[in-house]
Amino acid sequence: MSARPALHRSIGLLHATALVAGIIIGASIFVQPAEITREVPSVGGMLAVWGTAGLLSVAGALICAELASAMPLTGGIYVFLRETLSPALAFLWGWAMFWSIHSGIIGAIAVVFARYVAYFVPLGDTGIRAAAIAAILLVSAVNYAGVKHGSRLQTAFTVVKVLAILLMILAGFTLGSGAPDSAGGAGDAPGSVTADGVVRALIAGLFAFGGWHMVTYSAGETRDPERTIPRALAIGMAVVILCYVLLNAAYLYVLPLERVMSSTRVAADAADALLGSGGGALMSSLVIFSTFGALGGLILSGPRVYHAMAHDGTAFRWLGEVHPRFRTPHRAIALQAVWSCVLVATGTYRALFTRVIHTEWIFFGLLAVGLFLARRRAGYRPAYRVWGYPVVPAIFLAASMVIVVNQVVTDPRESAVGLGFVAIGLPVYALWARTRPRTSAGVPTHAGDRLP
Repeated sequence: MSARPALHRSIGLLHATALVAGIIIGASIFVQPAEITREVPSVGGMLAVWGTAGLLSVAGALICAELASAMPLTGGIYVFLRETLSPALAFLWGWAMFWSIHSGIIGAIAVVFARYVAYFVPLGDTGIRAAAIAAILLVSAVNYAGVKHGSRLQTAFTVVKVLAILLMILAGFTLGSGAPDSAGGAGDAPGSVTADGVVRALIAGLFAFGGWHMVTYSAGETRDPERTIPRALAIGMAVVILCYVLLNAAYLYVLPLERVMSSTRVAADAADALLGSGGGALMSSLVIFSTFGALGGLILSGPRVYHAMAHDGTAFRWLGEVHPRFRTPHRAIALQAVWSCVLVATGTYRALFTRVIHTEWIFFGLLAVGLFLARRRAGYRPAYRVWGYPVVPAIFLAASMVIVVNQVVTDPRESAVGLGFVAIGLPVYALWARTRPRTSAGVPTHAGDRLP
């Protein structure tokens, strides 16, 4: 009997780093600064929030880096939760990912992409949805044909959009001083800074940094993942923080703070101030490029979790099949594409995404708990260890709890709906646990990938 095809290890350091930076840098940095500035109406406060959000994201990335170096397996957070805490919690993460969090993000990013395409090509609501679906199917097809193709596409788009952002930063600081809109840009706006406002601003900033964990999903297709993934996370996060802080500084150099606060498209307004009416077209092109690149990383990473779940027996086994020629989890890729397209076509991605997105921070907090527990195990030997342990993971755990509590307090109804949706996965897991295939040793079929 011939051996079943395995995933192909073709992701190196460059491609993994591009995956980190490319997923994070999507559309948020071009619109989110206004939301943060409204909550923290001062130049220093705004930059401090971005810096703090970046450092908290780095803390989460460091936790992921250590766990990935100890468990370099396909599935990332799913595997970390399974091995350190509970298979049931791991299943809930995958459950929420597929039905809402990950598929919802794919749908949302695809719609943003299509809306900016409509800047150049007139599209109604139906046309925007059709363009979003076409983008999802196109990128899914590229990833279906091989992880090497998907990672190369991701790398190319990431390199170009980072260079474009750096050029925008350079243009802002070299041309901004002569722009009439820059007068008074260094001052603070009327309004007071409150503790609640700082928390809301931090949450908005952390949302813009979202996606740092997704490179761990493809560890099974990464060369030397024990070392490659921690390095990719470190380099990728450094690139993102540098781009975000400098780009926000450029916004403030070009535009007065009051205009940044009121803008719904701050990057386009800054470009208009620098270049005139052509700025909008330039920024629309950059957002199109940026969102398409982020879409590539999202579509590449998600199916690896569903692949791992299938091998654990907590999802349909056919989802774990690897294409004999392309060496990709082709059925998981196809199913993710279909569901994401359904969410776009029906418009339900927004409701699912907004109701459940905060729950991912429950799982992020659990990662820190899992790290503390893993450190107590005799057989735990990571190739990389979190700098600043135990302070750094403790701070990240506390930040995760603040985010979740803030969401529950400010919007209890939507929070209850989101948490209830995730909790529905528990009886589903119980059903799978009773019927999943087992080896002669009585352990799940994927147990060969587990740590001793």
